[in-house]
Amino acid sequence: MHPADKVQRFPLLSLEQLDDQQRPLAAEILKVASIGTSGPFNMLLRSPVMGLRMFAMLDYLRFNTSVPRRLNEFAILIQARVWTSQVAWTVHYPLALKAGLSQAVADDLKVGKRPASMQSDEATVYEFCLELATDHVVSDATFKKARELFSDQQIVDLIMVSGAYITLAMLSNTAEDATPGGNAAPLQPLPTQ
Repeated sequence: MHPADKVQRFPLLSLEQLDDQQRPLAAEILKVASIGTSGPFNMLLRSPVMGLRMFAMLDYLRFNTSVPRRLNEFAILIQARVWTSQVAWTVHYPLALKAGLSQAVADDLKVGKRPASMQSDEATVYEFCLELATDHVVSDATFKKARELFSDQQIVDLIMVSGAYITLAMLSNTAEDATPGGNAAPLQPLPTQ
């Protein structure tokens, strides 16, 4: 995301640099995060009280949500694509495939296309999450489809996973986080409208 010679906005904090408020959050992050304390977690460490609360919510939204895993990971990828979040895409693309999202759906989304081969529940999640992120409302027609598929709790959880990953994308994009593992950025910016 940024040239090697550019000064990092938020250099990665080492474990030795962490204070007594930051260490408990880092310990929780290191238990589950494949990217360690990098990416948006590096930013959360800079506000450790809020970071602990956000991390607790992420724990629910990733591991205890009422939304089926395949659809939950798809919702995360949708927001990663809308926000061109290299970190979220890199981490969640393999998780989405492992959860049962087809590679064709993920790959269409990656290039900014409406996925052609979505299952009906995936199409509903796609419309719901995309409308929420781009229009800031959900149309009556899309809400009706969501209501036919999901419980109240599932709808709330779908909204919250979208919002949480928008927040994480905002953190990573502001920090200009590099793609995990130093790999090439998987997402190209979407054309502006």
